[in-house]
Amino acid sequence: MLAILLAHAAAALVAPLWVRALGRNAFFLLAVVPLGGFAWVIANWSEPQRVRLTWAPSIALNIDLRFDTLAAVLCALVLGIGALVLIYCARYFEDDEPRLGVFAAELVAFAGAMFGLVTSDNMLLLYVFWEATTVLSFLLIGHNAEQAASRRAAIQALLVTGAGGLAMLTGIVVLGTVNGSYLLSDLLSGTNPSGTAVNVAVALILVGALTKSAVVPLHFWLPGAMAAPTPVSAYLHAAAMVKAGVYLIARLAPAFAQNPVWHPLVLTLGLASMLLAGLRSLQVVDLKLVLAFGTVSQLGFLIVLVGIGTPDAALAGVALVVAHALFKACLFLVVGIIDHGAGTRDLRRLSGLGRRAPVLCATAVLAALSMAGIPPLLGFVGKESALNAVLDADVLTAPVRGAVFTGVVLGSMLTVGYSIRFVWGAFADKDREPEPAAGATPVAHHPSEVPVAEDQPEAERRLRWHPPGALFLAAPVILAVASLAAGLAPSWLDARLRPYAETLAAVPFSHLALWHGFDAALASTLLIVAVGVVLWRLRGRFAESAHPRLGNADRAYDATLRAMDTLSLRMTGAVQRGSLPLSQAAILVTLIVLPTVLLALGTRTGVTLRLWDSPLQAAIGAIMAVSALAATVLRNRLASVLVVGVTGYGSGVIFALHGAPDLALTQFLVETLTLVIFVLVLRAFPATIEPSRTAAFKLRRAVLAVGTGTVVAVLAGFAVAARTAEPVWLRIPDAAYEFGGGKNAVNVLLVDLRAWDTLGEISVLVVAATGVASLVFRSRRFGSAPRATDSPDYDPELVSWLPAGRLVARAQRSMVLQITTRLVFPTIMVLSVYFFFSGHNAPGGGFAGGLTAGLALTLRYLAGGRYELGEALPVDAGHILGAGLTLAAGTAVSSLLLGAPPLSSAIIEVSLPVIGHVKVVTALLFDLGVYLIVVGLVLDVLRSLGARLDSELADADTPSANGGSAT
Repeated sequence: MLAILLAHAAAALVAPLWVRALGRNAFFLLAVVPLGGFAWVIANWSEPQRVRLTWAPSIALNIDLRFDTLAAVLCALVLGIGALVLIYCARYFEDDEPRLGVFAAELVAFAGAMFGLVTSDNMLLLYVFWEATTVLSFLLIGHNAEQAASRRAAIQALLVTGAGGLAMLTGIVVLGTVNGSYLLSDLLSGTNPSGTAVNVAVALILVGALTKSAVVPLHFWLPGAMAAPTPVSAYLHAAAMVKAGVYLIARLAPAFAQNPVWHPLVLTLGLASMLLAGLRSLQVVDLKLVLAFGTVSQLGFLIVLVGIGTPDAALAGVALVVAHALFKACLFLVVGIIDHGAGTRDLRRLSGLGRRAPVLCATAVLAALSMAGIPPLLGFVGKESALNAVLDADVLTAPVRGAVFTGVVLGSMLTVGYSIRFVWGAFADKDREPEPAAGATPVAHHPSEVPVAEDQPEAERRLRWHPPGALFLAAPVILAVASLAAGLAPSWLDARLRPYAETLAAVPFSHLALWHGFDAALASTLLIVAVGVVLWRLRGRFAESAHPRLGNADRAYDATLRAMDTLSLRMTGAVQRGSLPLSQAAILVTLIVLPTVLLALGTRTGVTLRLWDSPLQAAIGAIMAVSALAATVLRNRLASVLVVGVTGYGSGVIFALHGAPDLALTQFLVETLTLVIFVLVLRAFPATIEPSRTAAFKLRRAVLAVGTGTVVAVLAGFAVAARTAEPVWLRIPDAAYEFGGGKNAVNVLLVDLRAWDTLGEISVLVVAATGVASLVFRSRRFGSAPRATDSPDYDPELVSWLPAGRLVARAQRSMVLQITTRLVFPTIMVLSVYFFFSGHNAPGGGFAGGLTAGLALTLRYLAGGRYELGEALPVDAGHILGAGLTLAAGTAVSSLLLGAPPLSSAIIEVSLPVIGHVKVVTALLFDLGVYLIVVGLVLDVLRSLGARLDSELADADTPSANGGSAT
C-alpha cells in the first residue's frame, strides 16, 4: 500500500516532464501507475493487510493503513477507473492544451490521495488525505482558469467541501479523545461509545461526509463543478471524490448506525437528495448537468442504503457503489466524446448521433440501462437488492421503513425518466427539445463549438460530427461491458462484497442475484419503469424556469456569501477606523484591563521579586530605561532608532550575564540587522519628525505606555510564581543530548525537540519576505540583484577594492569602508560558517550563522552599493528562500527513512581514515535550511528596501548617482 502511494507521488512529480517530452501520449505512461495498483488490489482482495509507520506518535498521527473488503472495493474503483480516465485523456486533450502537464500531475496525485483516504486506518491521516482531495479537486475543477465559470466553480467546491472538512475534523478529534484511539479498527472493534459528546462528534463527521458527497442542501457545488474538463467530471464526480462521503458513512455504520443522530440525518437528507436532484435532472438541457444532478440523486440513494445499518442494505449499497461508478463514469466519458465531436452538449441541438455513432450509442444505452435499473445490468441487481433490503430493515420502525421505501421508489422513477431523456436527447432523431424559460442557466459547451445563428439556412445548421477513434472509445466501452458482465455474474461479485456486509451482523442474509423471483421488489421495479417512461413523455412539463419551484441552492450560496461579506465589512468598520494609533491603543487597553480584572478577582500569593542579582544588572537596566525615555522625546528619526537599539543591546547583555549565550548572540545579531533595516527605510523619510506629530495626545500615550509596561511586568511575576511542578528546563539538557545528539540545548530544541514549531516559524519568514517583495516590487520580484557589469558606467579597466565600488557616487564613496569591507567580509563569512557548524554543541546554529552572513552582505552593500550586492551573491533571493524551506521540510522524510521520527535527529556515526570518528545528525540539514532562509530574507530586504530604493532615488535625482550607500 505504501508503495502504491509513493508511486503515485513520484508519477505526479514527473508528469509535467513526461507531458513536455511526449505530449498527450504521456497519459498512457501515467496510466501504468494506477493500473499496477489496480492489479495489486485484485491480487490481494481477500488478504487483509495493515501497514504502520511511526510519524508523530505524541499527537497520534502515524501512517496507519488498513486494507480490507470495503477498502478494496473503493481502491479498485479509484485505481481501475483512474487508469481508464488517464487513457481517455490521451485522446480528449490536444498537445497544445494549456497547463496539460500540471493537469496530469494533479490527476495522478488525486488518484494517490483517494487511495490513501480509503486505506487510512488513522482518522487523522484520513483527514489529511481528505483535505488533499479537496485541494486537488479545486485545482482540477479550475483547470480552465481563464474562464470565470471555472474559477467560480472551483472556489465554490473548495469553500463548501472545505467547510465540511473542518466540521469533520472537530468530530474526529472529539471522537478520538472520547474513544482513546484515533484508529478506525479500534473504534469498530470495541464497545460503541455513547454520550452527548459522541453524538455531537458523529453529527459533525456526518456533516463532512454529506458535504463531500454533495447531499442536499449542500449539493449545488457538484453541478457547478461541471465547468471542469469532462475527464475530471467522470473521475472525481462520478467514480472517486464524491464516493468519499459514502465510504466514510459505510465505514462507520457498523459502529454508529444506531446512534440517535445517525438515521435522522442520513435517511432524511439522502432521500431529499434523491428526489430533488432527480427532478432537476428532468429540467436541465446540458447533458453533463443531466448526469450531474443524476449523480446527486444517486449519491442520496447510496447514502440511504449504507446508512441503514443492516447487512442486506450494506451489501446492496456497496453493489450500487460499484454499479454507479461504472455506469456514471461511462456516461460522463460518452458526453465528453459527444462534446468533442459535435461541439455541443445541448440535447436540443443533438440529433441523429445514434445513426452516426452506433458503437458510442450502444455504449451509452448499456450504461443508461444500468443507471435505470434494467436487467441484466449490474444496476438492476443492486436496485433489486436495495428494495428488498429496505423492506426487510428491522432496525427501522414500520412508518420510517415505509417512508424510506416510498422515497426510494419515487427516486427510482425519476432515475428511469432522466435515463431515457439522456439517451433520447443525445442520440435520437428528433426535432427540438422544448426551450427553457427566459433566465434559465445557459449551457456550457466545449471550446471547439462554433455558435450557430438562428437565421442560418437549415443546411448550415446541420450538426457537425467528428467520429471518435478506437482509443477514445476504449474507456467508456470497457466500463459499459463491465456493468453488463457484473450484472450477469452477481454471485461472483457477491462473494467479494459479502465480507464487508458481515461486519454489521453475523446473522445470515440474502445474496446478490439477477433473479429473486416474483416479489414486492420486482413489482415495484415494473411500476418504477412504467412511471419513469411516463415522466419522460411528460418531460416538457418539467422545463426549467427562471424561478425554480423548489428554490435555487446556488442563489442561496451567493446570498450567504454576500451576507458574510456585509457582516465582515461592518465588523471591520466598527473596530478599524483607519487610524493605526487608535488600533494600537485598543489592543493595549485590552491588554491592560483584562488581565488586571482577572488578577483582581483571583489574586495568587507568593510573588517575590529581586531588583537585581548584581549591580551590573542595575546599571544596564538604568541605561535601557534612559534610552527608552530618550526615544520618546527625540525628534530626529535616526537618533530615536539608535537609542531604541541601545535597549536591544542591553537585553543581549542581560542574557549573557544570566548564562544564555545563544540568546545573547541572536539578540545582538538581530538588533544590528534591525538597525540597518531601519536606516535603509529612513532614507526615504525627512530627518526629523514634524512638530504637529509629536505633540498630539502625549499624556494619553504616556499613561498607556506606563500601564502596558506595568501590566507586563506584573504578569511576568505572577506567571513565574504560578509554577508548582518541576521546571521542564531541568530536563532539556539531558534530553537534547539523548534525543538530539547535541550539547547546545537551545539549538537542539529548535531543530529537533520542537522542530515542528521552527518549521512553522521559518515558513512565516518566507511569507514575510514574499510580502515585503510584493509590496515593494508591486507585481513580481526584482530578480537577482544587478551586477557591476549591468551598469552602463562600468569600466573593466578601473581597479577597485570592491568590484562595484567605482560605481558609487564620489560624494558617497568611502575608500576606508571599501578597503575594510574587502578585508573583513571573508572573515565574517568564515565566522558565519563556524556558527552554523558549531551550533549543535556550542553557541550558534543556522539562525545565528544566517544572520552573520546577512550582516556580511549588508556590509558589502553599504560599501559598494546595489551593484556590489549582486557581485556578492548573484542569486535570486526567492530561489534561496525556496531551497531553504524545501531542505528544512525535506528533513522530515530523510529522518523517517533513517528510522527516526520526522523532523528529529537521526544520528549517523562513521569512522573515516585520517579524520577519525565522525558523528553527523540529520538535524544539520534542517539547520542548513534555516541558514538559507535567513540569508534569503536578508537579501530580499536589502534588494527591496535597499537596492530597489537606490535605483528609484537615483532616477529621481541625477543619472550619476549609480551607487548608493545607506550611510
